[in-house]
Amino acid sequence: MLAVVTGATKGIGKAIVESFAKEGFDIVFCARTSKDVNQAEKEWQKKFPSQKIIGVTCDVSKKSDLQKLAKEISAIKKPVDVLVNNAGIFLPGKIMNEKPGTLETLMEVNVYSAYHLTKIILPSMMKRKSGHIFNICSTASLFAYSNGVSYGISKFAMLGFTKNLREEMIPHNIKVTAVIPGATESASWENVKLPPNRLMPAMDVANMMVAAFKTAPQTVIEEIYMRPMKKDIREDEF
Repeated sequence: MLAVVTGATKGIGKAIVESFAKEGFDIVFCARTSKDVNQAEKEWQKKFPSQKIIGVTCDVSKKSDLQKLAKEISAIKKPVDVLVNNAGIFLPGKIMNEKPGTLETLMEVNVYSAYHLTKIILPSMMKRKSGHIFNICSTASLFAYSNGVSYGISKFAMLGFTKNLREEMIPHNIKVTAVIPGATESASWENVKLPPNRLMPAMDVANMMVAAFKTAPQTVIEEIYMRPMKKDIREDEF
């Protein structure tokens, strides 16, 4: 089996790669920074020597880079069983103080990349009538926050894309799952001082995705909605 994971060298993406690799999947993963990609590739090839683990340096906001990623996937000559659209960035801001281009950047990385990569991968899945697509959304896909207007727009759009894709793929027997995590251990929270155990472990999210993949063919987990035990982090906590 083959899984493709974007934004995979840190946080949730890294945990997703490791969780599916433990299940015996070959993996094609990508991230923007070549140093991180090379380091992760070496680490995982050593950890999972019997599987193909291929890293690709890719800026998912660029269609040309997505085409490069597609070539690397095709070179393995195996159908994609799982696609995880995880790549995303967070830029805080209010509508009147955001820098010009913030909304465009967030939409390109958080939404358009998933749309275009899914469109590349889907024909093979549709032909086989098999596959599972996971789109990593956020609690910001459900709730409004006072300091993240463009981020919220992008995440609401990502969930909307996922819901529409789910309906469209029913006749093709392709599962589509929205993953909606609250605050999780990731690069976004690296420089924020928080009390111990305030963030969810990234591996908890990844393990739930593996469990969703393992459900019977006639079953689909449409949404994986997870939040920290003490609920979402408030602005006055950091």
